[in-house]
Amino acid sequence: MEVIGFAASVLMGLSLGLVGGGGSILTVPILVYLFGVNPVLSTSYSLFVVGLTSLFGSYTHFRQGNVDGKTAVIFGLPSIISVYLTRKFGVPMIPDPVFLLGGVTVTKDTFILIVFAMLMLMAALSMIRKGKKEVTDCKQIRYNIPLIIGEGVLVGAVTGLVGAGGGFLIIPALVVLGGLCMKKAVGTSLLIIALKSLIGFTGDLGAGLQLDIPFMLLFAGFATLGIVLGTLISKYISNEKLKPAFGWFVLVMGVFIISEEMLLTA
Repeated sequence: MEVIGFAASVLMGLSLGLVGGGGSILTVPILVYLFGVNPVLSTSYSLFVVGLTSLFGSYTHFRQGNVDGKTAVIFGLPSIISVYLTRKFGVPMIPDPVFLLGGVTVTKDTFILIVFAMLMLMAALSMIRKGKKEVTDCKQIRYNIPLIIGEGVLVGAVTGLVGAGGGFLIIPALVVLGGLCMKKAVGTSLLIIALKSLIGFTGDLGAGLQLDIPFMLLFAGFATLGIVLGTLISKYISNEKLKPAFGWFVLVMGVFIISEEMLLTA
């Protein structure tokens, strides 16, 4: 299963490199179902893996001039504070069991996986549906600062809870609320995801989690390899065809996780 798990981590990175987002949503399911890692610990590993891989991707975009520093600060700072506080105080405060529903006990692990699966469904739908025409004009940037800060806090809390980057939430916010063109939104989003994920991970270092550092680095290495391959292959494959296909795959995975957890709690 470990061999399959590491192969899946390469595929996760590959999809991230090909599609440009959404691949990190598979990190927690791979860790939980292929490596047997505890869900709460999986979200911690995911923060590190997502942060490292996004940092790698943001560097490439930075060299191409596709990172807007001012927007990254306005959106990123509240997001970073939110994700750190969520990991440091919010997640440890979640009771176990979370609640009882009709005689069914919903544990902390099950609760996190179900919330994560719901996030997967949202990500899948955003990739499947045909969006509006991409904004290509980068000349004029407008800021709706209160909404950007609010969105940053929300995305940071979501990232802190489930360990996913949330690029499918960040990119539309940067385009609509920040007025960035799509290329700059993607590059800026990767930088924000990298910073908030890695800083959020530091919130776990003093939380008493038993982290397997060599395993975490090995997993991240395979995922990074996948991103490199995906970036190279993406030059020859249409993103318009890949994104909906990957969205359907994520949708199936999300439904599987919800079904699996519901059966376990039944």
